[in-house]
Amino acid sequence: MRRPLPPSLRRTAALLTAALASFALAAGTAAADTPVPVEFGTDYHDPVTAAPPISTPHTKACSVTVAQAQFKDFTPYTGTYTPPTGCGAPGRWSKVVLRMDGNVKGRQYDRLGYLDIGGVQVFRTSTPEPSQDGINWSVQKDVTEYKKTLSSAQSVDMLIGNVVNDTYTGILDVKVTLTFYAPEHKNTTTTAPDQVIPLSDGDSVTTGASLTVPRNSERVLAEVYATGSGGGCEEFWYSATTPSASYSCQGGDDGPYREVQVSVDGKVAGIASPYPNVWTGGWSPYLWSVIPSPTAFDVRPLTFDLTPFAGLLNDGKAHTVDVKVLGVPAGQTGWSAPTNVLVWQDAHKSVVTGAVTSYRKADPAVDNTYTDGSLRHLVTSGKDHLKVSGYLNTSHGRVTTTVERTLTTAIDHQWTPDENTDDQTGTWTDHQLVTSNGHLSRTDRTYTLDGRATIDSANRLRVVMSVGDHARSGATRIDDTYHGDATFTLGVAREERHAVATTSERYRLRAPGTCYDHTLGTEQGVLTKDVRGC
Repeated sequence: MRRPLPPSLRRTAALLTAALASFALAAGTAAADTPVPVEFGTDYHDPVTAAPPISTPHTKACSVTVAQAQFKDFTPYTGTYTPPTGCGAPGRWSKVVLRMDGNVKGRQYDRLGYLDIGGVQVFRTSTPEPSQDGINWSVQKDVTEYKKTLSSAQSVDMLIGNVVNDTYTGILDVKVTLTFYAPEHKNTTTTAPDQVIPLSDGDSVTTGASLTVPRNSERVLAEVYATGSGGGCEEFWYSATTPSASYSCQGGDDGPYREVQVSVDGKVAGIASPYPNVWTGGWSPYLWSVIPSPTAFDVRPLTFDLTPFAGLLNDGKAHTVDVKVLGVPAGQTGWSAPTNVLVWQDAHKSVVTGAVTSYRKADPAVDNTYTDGSLRHLVTSGKDHLKVSGYLNTSHGRVTTTVERTLTTAIDHQWTPDENTDDQTGTWTDHQLVTSNGHLSRTDRTYTLDGRATIDSANRLRVVMSVGDHARSGATRIDDTYHGDATFTLGVAREERHAVATTSERYRLRAPGTCYDHTLGTEQGVLTKDVRGC
């Protein structure tokens, strides 16, 4: 268990589920009739989530084991992947689903990990903190977009960095499989890219990467698995203060403002708000003992539409791509940002020409107001905007694409000088409008965090936490909300903490012809509520 809240170690963040349910942990069993204990014991329910399971076609399925390892240090698992036979031609599958199963027991921190296939990061994850008696967990992810990479034999590299010694005894035993579904008989239109180009491996930050795309590219996206991690203040980047504020996690002049930027040849080509991920050791580990923060086990990448730059990229030359996290103090580490570039090609033209026609980008507007006193107070607001247009001369005519993206940040942080009371709220919005020859596609995302922590005279830490991940794209709307209230005694042996917690998650999905509504609740590690609406 990581020392919670005061002062500098407070693991925290919020989340983003985005697009239709692309992952689920192991299906939650119905709330058992097990009596609720008065406090946490040595065992509790395995992790579950309210998110919907991944839908799969009713076609023949073939499974391949990609990795199987016990992680007890920082030695990567390496192996070789070979596509299956018997479920259609490689790359023609209707769907591909990744599943990771894990188990751990004893005492262990939450750990971050990744899986690369052919150098492409296909999965990024964190782990639960175990009970003394041990837990099992599982997570699924739709990885159909990587069909091109998976259509041939590839190298496999996986790591969940871990430390095992006399104190931290938990060995992470994991197995990863891919299940491939044969093509459906009916005609289906695939949306998977024609090429997936990795720009970095493992935990690296993409800096000065060389990118050469096919000369007939007509759609280009970058996906960045951006995570603040590593045990320092960047895990709690939204808690960082300006240098003038007296607080255990200090940042640069922008305080807690963070923004992920992708640049092409030194020019900002995409912007995004990072998701404030909360790992299972964050704030209070008992908040996440059964229901993790919704994206903690499947860290979703931020997506940047670089299509207006496709004409430039199609010149046959190598271009430089950089990924930067704004707001991080100079020389300070703590962010990982492995990046893939997804490319869709024009099947009827070998060279697609084009150009950037308009570009508007100013520096982010960030304001921090700090008030000192018996209750210290930092209010942060930030905004950024990018609008870029470009055209392509494709086999189906000239296509003009405009990408407009607007980000906002609003954080209110209050704490006492001893940090025994530490409260903050945060709201981040990320709105994108893509116009392609008059066709509009809008995606609106909002992330929220409300955390209130208090340490009383008996050294009891109480954390009341709410996090929200909301997304709307066209007629599809997703609302994923978590609430928790956990209390335990600091600085004592595990069996003397007298920990109690109530937690809940509600996941709602509305789309044409689709309604999903699932609520889970727990008390002291026992699943007490499992209700499905619609």
